Amino acid sequence: MIPSTSSTKRSAWAAELRAMLALGWPLILTNVAQNALMTSDVILMGWLGSGALAAGALGTNLYFAFLIFGIGLVSATSPLVAEELGRKRHSVREVRRTVRQGFWAALTVAAPIWLVSWNGEALLLAMGQEPDLARDAGDYMRALQWSLLPFLLYLVLRSFLAALERPGWPLVIGLIAVPVNLGAAYCLMFGEFGLPAFGLIGAGLGTVVSSTFMFIGLVVVIVLDPKLRRYHLFGRFWRTDWPRYRTLWRIGVPIGLTLAFEVTIFNAAALLMGRIGANELAAHAIALQIASFCFMVPFGIGQAVTVRVGRAYGAKDAGGVTRAGWTAFALGVGFMVFTASLMLFAPRLLLSAFLDMTDPKNAPVIGFAVSFLVMAAIFQLADGAQAVGSGMLRGLQDTRVPMIYAALGYWGVGLPLGATLAFGTELRGIGIWIGLATGLTVVASLMLWRWLRRDSLGLVTAVPKDVREDAQEAFAS
Repeated sequence: MIPSTSSTKRSAWAAELRAMLALGWPLILTNVAQNALMTSDVILMGWLGSGALAAGALGTNLYFAFLIFGIGLVSATSPLVAEELGRKRHSVREVRRTVRQGFWAALTVAAPIWLVSWNGEALLLAMGQEPDLARDAGDYMRALQWSLLPFLLYLVLRSFLAALERPGWPLVIGLIAVPVNLGAAYCLMFGEFGLPAFGLIGAGLGTVVSSTFMFIGLVVVIVLDPKLRRYHLFGRFWRTDWPRYRTLWRIGVPIGLTLAFEVTIFNAAALLMGRIGANELAAHAIALQIASFCFMVPFGIGQAVTVRVGRAYGAKDAGGVTRAGWTAFALGVGFMVFTASLMLFAPRLLLSAFLDMTDPKNAPVIGFAVSFLVMAAIFQLADGAQAVGSGMLRGLQDTRVPMIYAALGYWGVGLPLGATLAFGTELRGIGIWIGLATGLTVVASLMLWRWLRRDSLGLVTAVPKDVREDAQEAFAS
């Protein structure tokens, strides 16, 4: 009996769901592990004292504002490799060249970030920070900056493995890196096992150790695994491929700027919240930490859908593009509906992980945090939609227009609206969260609108059925 068209379609959607989950959950857990690296550093800084914690937070925020651009740039490796594997399942030469240019891009972007980080103290003083705080933060950044290159090279290899739909090893190495970072930072900060006590600088050196460990770990895996070794990623590194290098920058720069627009609006929101009051700022930090943790799921799904859409895009399989995109969108937004429900109906349960709910001194912060979580519930849905939506478009190598959407939504709508409501009305902190939620909603709506118009915009090209079936077989494999 020949299967019906409807049963064939259901089978294709089910297969896509399985593939998306298999790729997505290791990426999600890897992101959680990387978040744990930063959390462990913050904990150790707190052991040094409030001054060290403040200087470390200041240096980290300034450094991360530049690091995020590099992360976005090298992440362009993923859709480019995925497209090539979709077009030609067993491609080796083209994949190797793309990964090599990812390495080159990491080297190129590292140099100016090093220069900025080396002069972090001067930048912080120019921003009006206290001299002692700026000095300590600058010293910390001078150590931390050397983690940049190995971390970016690790991300290139992680993107390569994600495009191959083999995310397991980056997860394993990322999980091992957490205790490596904790142990190295602790020993270097407090002078254990005969090492000198570097204090806050030791936290930066610990990050250098863990980042180098993650890069070398993936190098060892790729060299030892026969299926990965055949790509010869590290051979003839000096070989130039300027057209591919320019393509990576053409796709990667908008990704980097998009991430920068998103990260910096949250930095700006924290600065604005600090002008309102200490209790509001503390509540804002807690509510944002809860939202950020939940964000790891749609962020990981967004990375997975970039690969799945990229593979279908390379195979010129319009149906595969559609299935990959909508499957990821349903998973990402569906999860955020769940977390938004928790924020609306059980906010005190979430806050109890951060505050003693029975201490009367915490009552003002708890009150503000509960109200912020109500807005965060709306914020969650939009944030999940834009994270997955941007990943869907990146799979089509459509990054320039989404970058413009991000600039418009975050800085053209979200921040001005939040500032106006916070300081021009009685809404205060709630006004800032309304601005954030509105900006994210604008970006998510524009991303979704562009995805819906992908055919009319020429972002997806169909091919004759007989050619497409051969490509679909490679894509499904």
